[in-house]
Amino acid sequence: MTRKTAPVPPPSLAGLRRQLRRFAGARDWGQFHTPKNLAMALSVEAAELLECFQWLTPEQSARPGAAERRAIEEEMADVLLYLLRLSDVLGVDLPRAAQRKLAINARKYPVALARGNARKYSRR
Repeated sequence: MTRKTAPVPPPSLAGLRRQLRRFAGARDWGQFHTPKNLAMALSVEAAELLECFQWLTPEQSARPGAAERRAIEEEMADVLLYLLRLSDVLGVDLPRAAQRKLAINARKYPVALARGNARKYSRR
């Protein structure tokens, strides 16, 4: 008889943040994890994510192959991890900051004006 195991729930942002703090601490990387360095590393990882899509058509970018998808996932994870580490170092509550930003964007981009329109609010 095969025993089914319950799927492991994904970690929360707070759990990932704690895990990353322990990971960096065990390696004594705190000395290097200044906000400036982390922001720069985040930018580099975002550029590496962009590189995964360079020269692809919109259609190709929407349907990457298995190897390309793995590379995209790894770069996305790197972006997330650096952003989480930066939020930890600066004491930023990312979910709360994201909620505030969504509220700001809802005011900037009311549905009646923004629906189906990709132009920035200040350029309409």
